[in-house]
Amino acid sequence: MSNVIIPKDNLTAWQRWELGSFDQKRAAPAAPQKKGGAASQLPTADDIERIHRDAHKQGYDAGYEEGTARVRMEAMRLHTLVEQLEAALTVFDRQVAEELLGLSLEVARQVVRQTIAARPNLILDVVRDALAQLPHQHAAIYLHPEDASLVRSYLGEQLAHAGHRIFEEAALSRGGLRMEAGGSHLDASVAGRWRRVLEGIGADEDWIEPPTA
Repeated sequence: MSNVIIPKDNLTAWQRWELGSFDQKRAAPAAPQKKGGAASQLPTADDIERIHRDAHKQGYDAGYEEGTARVRMEAMRLHTLVEQLEAALTVFDRQVAEELLGLSLEVARQVVRQTIAARPNLILDVVRDALAQLPHQHAAIYLHPEDASLVRSYLGEQLAHAGHRIFEEAALSRGGLRMEAGGSHLDASVAGRWRRVLEGIGADEDWIEPPTA
């Protein structure tokens, strides 16, 4: 049997479909593509541990820096408070020391006054000490009137024999004197002796006479 070639245009619709169904190759269904291109790999247990460790370290470092800054600020504030406290204590100590010194000096003044009042004869020792410091003839001795009377009673003849003279000076307090001899001057007043004693201890406070009645 010879093969008869029938032009394609002369084929019926059914014949064309049948031929076409055999000529065309069935396309294999395309494999579904995963979103995001290449397939992503899930993290392993080591990855999760490393991420947790890194996060913990970052948090620790941040907390350490913040804590260090706070500690530094608190230390500075505490240092400032300590300096202020030391300054306040220094002022307080100085005030207390000054008050104690003032109280001590007032007590000493009272003791000196009471001693002079109770033992007026002490003026005799003051006169003798003054003459020993200015061993010149013809010394002029200035005393409180009451002390002048006392000295004349006990040392009058002795002083007159040595050429010394006694003068009364109401401005002087009892227990003290002034002396002039050979152009030299000696301040043995109570106020002068008091001042020299205070200079020896670095204090500066004048002798205060009690108010007269």
